[in-house]
Amino acid sequence: MSDADDANQVEAATARNVLEFIVESLVEDPDAVEIELDDGGRRLALNVSVARDDMGRVIGKRGRVAQAIRQVVRAAAARDGVEVDVEFVD
Repeated sequence: MSDADDANQVEAATARNVLEFIVESLVEDPDAVEIELDDGGRRLALNVSVARDDMGRVIGKRGRVAQAIRQVVRAAAARDGVEVDVEFVD
């Protein structure tokens, strides 16, 4: 792969695609799912927003679903060679 190819790649593409697939599978309104990439810190942050009624589904009891999503997405990010944090925002 050349340097030109690297410049055209989306940062954390695998992690973002995995996150989008999981979250859209959990919610009732998949069209309301939005994922923003924030690369302001040491790690990339994937900020997820869903419809207000779906937030409970994504967070789960005691945050267990959210933690599981974070673990899977971090594993996918390792494939991209980056570290990510997943944040669920209102």
